[in-house]
Amino acid sequence: MFLTRLPVPKHMDHNESLLQQTPKYFPLVGWIVGMLSFTGFIVLYKFTGTNIAILASVITGIFTTGAFHEDGFADTCDAFGGGWTKEKILAIMKDSRLGTYGVAGLVLMLAAKFLLLKELVEAVELFSFTKQDGWILYRAIAIVIITAHSISRLMPVLVIQQYKYVTSDDGSKSKPLASKKLTVTALIVAIVFALLPLFFLSWLYLMSVIPILVVVFFMARYFNKWIGGYTGDCLGAIQQVSEIIFYLSLLMIWKFI
Repeated sequence: MFLTRLPVPKHMDHNESLLQQTPKYFPLVGWIVGMLSFTGFIVLYKFTGTNIAILASVITGIFTTGAFHEDGFADTCDAFGGGWTKEKILAIMKDSRLGTYGVAGLVLMLAAKFLLLKELVEAVELFSFTKQDGWILYRAIAIVIITAHSISRLMPVLVIQQYKYVTSDDGSKSKPLASKKLTVTALIVAIVFALLPLFFLSWLYLMSVIPILVVVFFMARYFNKWIGGYTGDCLGAIQQVSEIIFYLSLLMIWKFI
């Protein structure tokens, strides 16, 4: 209900207490978004080819989440690109209008996602010499997309555990997530959900987690330096960047190891 636009049973309620328990399931939601995104890819791949199939996958993910994370990424680009004080940064984030930094960042981010997925699909296609080998491509791309969405949704959870939530609006819908840290057990559950799909690939690809952690570490430190913590938009930006770094890491491991 919080991370996607997927319908839920009408009897399901939502409140701050329930919302505080949700972060451990963020990577599991990533499985759902990833599976739907892969469905968008596979439906069109056979009939239109790689480019349109990847575009369909990206669009499916955006529609599934309601551009939730993309919006956070764009707002973060605007805020830190145009704001030079904590107050100004938070004010820009609160503004519903999209500025030049946000538009440029969004275009570049979506372009990077498309091109990296294209490279990954073409790399896997090298192993699919016949129609009988087609399952290799489908299985590999499914795992890649699902893992990207699960791991990238773990990174905001890790940031929530380390830094303080900052907002100029007490009514922010993300505030309840930061009012209570996860227990060790709940955090382990989130990590297991995030990493489990990756174990269907070669063990070498586990190394892709390292650059993601490094980038997220510096992003979180940067946010903390300027605003004293993070906002919901910052978490959206972390998710989007983590997804791109995962694709990039897989591609580099594929080519050079």
